[in-house]
Amino acid sequence: MNSRHFRRHLLRIRIPSRLPVDPFVLALLMTVGLAALLPASGRAAGAAGGATTGAVALLFFLYGARLSTREVLDGLRHWRLHATVLACTFVLFPLLGLAARGLVPYLLTPQLYTGVLFLCLVASTMQSSVAFTSMARGNVPAAICAGSFSSLAGIVITPLLATLLIGGEGAGISAGSVAGIVAQLLLPFLAGQLLRRWVSGFVIRHRKLLSSVDRGSILLVVYTAFSEGTTTGVWHKVTPADLASLLLVEAALLAAMLTLSRYGAKRLGFGRADGIAIQFAGSKKSLASGLPIASVLFGAQASLAVLPLMLFHQLQIMVCALLARHAATHPPTPQPARATL
Repeated sequence: MNSRHFRRHLLRIRIPSRLPVDPFVLALLMTVGLAALLPASGRAAGAAGGATTGAVALLFFLYGARLSTREVLDGLRHWRLHATVLACTFVLFPLLGLAARGLVPYLLTPQLYTGVLFLCLVASTMQSSVAFTSMARGNVPAAICAGSFSSLAGIVITPLLATLLIGGEGAGISAGSVAGIVAQLLLPFLAGQLLRRWVSGFVIRHRKLLSSVDRGSILLVVYTAFSEGTTTGVWHKVTPADLASLLLVEAALLAAMLTLSRYGAKRLGFGRADGIAIQFAGSKKSLASGLPIASVLFGAQASLAVLPLMLFHQLQIMVCALLARHAATHPPTPQPARATL
């Protein structure tokens, strides 16, 4: 990764100064409240569904237009690190999700378990992974590339794993759902890559505006999903006790992945900086990529399916902010690195 590109990424990082409450999560919760009070129904629901389809396609087109092929090629030099992050994201996480099946019906309802398993299949997130890696004085370029690779792989791997592992859970996932993923997510992404030569300048010049398009698209997905859930009475299936149990399960899941990713990196011979990048990139899940995929895969059941992901997103930010701050203020005693890439 060249120095100019690296500095540009660093300038976009926002390091939290105190325990963060993500403003976007607050916006999501307000959107959920709006859907509960004023759900779209009838013709309005049809219009909202059509707008959501277009917004999701636009969202993934922009993803394709932003991801530089040069970033991918530069990042291949750290293939062991990226393979480790991908293993955490798409192997260890799904295995823990499958193990959580034993908590049904004691701590999780079948519907919430489906959502927990889905969040275990979602790609890692780049923005917060990079921010916390920088805060903890880890390998920031590696975190940037690892997040990019995970997001790219998730477009294909997440739907395939969901079809394989959730198909029997009543989620309505079928070959048609996978075809919908290809048409609505993968094709726009590839179109963005093909047209990147002509549109990348516009994307760079209007970065803030397009960031608003990103978040607006996701809010529209949430409103449509939870509107449909409200009209079908889905909220009668979730009690405060269910939510408390869900948070407990997700806290245990996050703690397990933070521990496995950190100590697994040490066992594999990575140095401290690389280990920090692996821990923060390998323990996170992307709300931005998970919500659109859920809307395509789950349809009417999307509201319950994305609820665990929304809660996990905020939980991971709060916990990782504390860990990153601790790592920054308690540097280790200098010692020879065990291995270098």
